[in-house]
Amino acid sequence: MSAALVCCDLDRTLVYSANALLLEGEDRMAPALAVAEVYQGRPLSFLTRGAELLLAEVAAACTFVPVTTRTVAQYQRIRLPGPPPRYAVTTNGGRILVDGVPDPAWTAHLWQKLVSRCSPLAEIAAELARPEYAPWLLRLRDAEELFIYAIVERDALPAEDLAGLELWCAERGWTVSLQGRKLYCVPEAITKEAAVAEVAVRSGGSPLIAAGDSLLDRGMLLAADHALRPAHGELEAAGFRAPQLAVTAARGVLAGEEIARRIHDLVFGEPAGPVEARPAAAASRP
Repeated sequence: MSAALVCCDLDRTLVYSANALLLEGEDRMAPALAVAEVYQGRPLSFLTRGAELLLAEVAAACTFVPVTTRTVAQYQRIRLPGPPPRYAVTTNGGRILVDGVPDPAWTAHLWQKLVSRCSPLAEIAAELARPEYAPWLLRLRDAEELFIYAIVERDALPAEDLAGLELWCAERGWTVSLQGRKLYCVPEAITKEAAVAEVAVRSGGSPLIAAGDSLLDRGMLLAADHALRPAHGELEAAGFRAPQLAVTAARGVLAGEEIARRIHDLVFGEPAGPVEARPAAAASRP
């Protein structure tokens, strides 16, 4: 399956913050970790050494596309193994990067859809700034003027507030997704699956292998020939299943390694051998 197109979400699918590692048992039994992101001079995100080696082989053998809700600047902090990807999808599908540069044709196409189908971002921002939300909404940010996300106090967020916001946004062509302490409000016109479909046309990659953990990944997973998700996250909480979907046995960063191994097996058509036996050079970074 060397012609495969492999599209993977990043956070809590392939890379994990310290709080998301979900490591259990004795510390001496923890897997070796590789740093995937540095922020303000400190390591912020990680993947296992095993996942790093497996992904390096995958990226060298097929079209590997990182697909993330991160903005371009946030994505550029990530260092994945293998050659620099020709394509990347950032900002939840709002940007397609070609050799690291946002593609202007995709941006123009998307703006036309936003203007015709969705309420303006300022209207959504004004709703989120209501005083009633102050007890649980800590900070509000916009992502490249494409969508909005808020840092929330999750324990203080009433279920009725979330349900009401979901309904209000849906009436205006926007979706709501709660991921950890981040609440995303995203126009329906901006989706990962639409950007992945465009990349598939440009790259000629087939079949599609996809992995993700959040509700924002659902459409991409449904569009895939082979889909993977970890046994944690929004999709796990929602009990999401599909005929072509496999769910990991592991949780946390070990689920990331399991996903990398399953992708490797699909791409090469055979089970991967022990990762410890591979030379370290296989995980060379750009």
